[in-house]
Amino acid sequence: GTALTALVAYYILPYEWSFDLCMTFGAILSATDPVAVSVLMNELGAPPRLRMHISGESLLNDGSAYVFFTIFRARFLYELVPDVGRNIGWGEGFALFFRLSLGGMCIGLAFGIGTVLMLYMLKYRLSGEDSVAQVVLTISVAYLTYFSSELAECSGIIGVLFLGLTVKAFGENLINNTHLMTHFWEITEMLLNTLLFTLAGCVFGGMLVDSDKTSAVNEQIFEARDWGTLFLLFILLLAIRFFLIFAFYPLISVIGIGTSWQEAMFMSYSGLRGAVGLALALSLFSEVYEITPDTVYRDFAAKVFFLTGGIAMLTLIINAPTCGPLLKKLGLVTPTDSRLKIISKYRLRMVQYSLTEYVSLLADERFCDLDFTVVREHVPFLRDITYEQLKAAVKRHKEQTPPRSYKHPNLANVLPYMNGSALDDENVEGEARNVNKSRDSSSGIRSRRTSLIHFPRLPSVRHLMRASARGSIFDLRKSTETKMEANEERLTFIKA
Repeated sequence: GTALTALVAYYILPYEWSFDLCMTFGAILSATDPVAVSVLMNELGAPPRLRMHISGESLLNDGSAYVFFTIFRARFLYELVPDVGRNIGWGEGFALFFRLSLGGMCIGLAFGIGTVLMLYMLKYRLSGEDSVAQVVLTISVAYLTYFSSELAECSGIIGVLFLGLTVKAFGENLINNTHLMTHFWEITEMLLNTLLFTLAGCVFGGMLVDSDKTSAVNEQIFEARDWGTLFLLFILLLAIRFFLIFAFYPLISVIGIGTSWQEAMFMSYSGLRGAVGLALALSLFSEVYEITPDTVYRDFAAKVFFLTGGIAMLTLIINAPTCGPLLKKLGLVTPTDSRLKIISKYRLRMVQYSLTEYVSLLADERFCDLDFTVVREHVPFLRDITYEQLKAAVKRHKEQTPPRSYKHPNLANVLPYMNGSALDDENVEGEARNVNKSRDSSSGIRSRRTSLIHFPRLPSVRHLMRASARGSIFDLRKSTETKMEANEERLTFIKA
């Protein structure tokens, strides 16, 4: 990939770069970034071996790309300033390649074995501090491996790669808290990627705005020819990747776990560029600006950085969003029987949990008259519940609630919406009858209390004594022979 991209830059791109700069540019663009594709495949449920292929290819690409970048960057800098660069011949180049790769591998293995031994010493599981110490150990050893490899003039990326492989193979079972370790490195990866992309964007914007340093760049970058070159390079890189994958398809289809043509097609299309390429282009850009004031070479470095950032942008806005439909079109996300069973069990569990919680809320007076149509609209798991599920939820609620605090849930608004069996179960109907009975009794008490409030007041005894017609009944001065009509009045006392 590095050689083919260098040939494209040397013979097709209209910039008249030297062959060493073209090889440096090819090494930068050969590094792939599987972060966005891996997240997409996890969401869609792609086969694990496809994720293994893409992640493993990215690891090897990053290591080899850095080795080629180191060799040809030194040759390109020798063109600018002989005291800074190094004129590496073909024989010395092969020797340097093996020293960078094999030396980094040996350093990574050595630090990996030491890390496994230290993880074994911290495998106490007595407190959370041991788990934190293991996390601090991994990040410290990772940086120590990289700096040690660079001081030994070996590849730091390959050293860290083999460090991770060694710890994964022999030290995974020694980690006390795997969730803490995984989440820490996921957060670290996200923060470092965000920081790198932010830094690259700021430098790119500053390169375009700062007229003192990049006046020549401002005159050329916004030409239509440069943007056309960017899109042409994007198409050619995609064609190169398809050619390389299918050129080695007869080999990769039979070794290891094998690769189907659909997986090879997706691997060819999903070769996104990102963090490593931007980091290498940024380092070359800053180094060229430090060692030479020549605007021609500065423009060359700016073009390399511009094309690298543009390719990363195009792969993120074109390839990444269309990888999902391509996965489905190729049939790589067809759910297996086990996955369908897991999804079905998960949905059933969510329906049971949601329905049990809803039944417990119906036992509360505040929610007893809640409209079930509103609940179904906002809780998707309750839209298609059956009568049998409701009966099981009522039973679970009764079993999980202490007898003294148990209250009958109000099911009057739920039962009319049930699907399935006829509502003849005495358990659920008994709950409904108990609720209706309690509601009827409570409504009767409320109505009687209301009638007492509006009951007309009876006249007082003093008022009766003062009444002339009624007061004559108790007047002893009247003649007993006088015929009087006594009206009997009864006072009714209502006991609430």
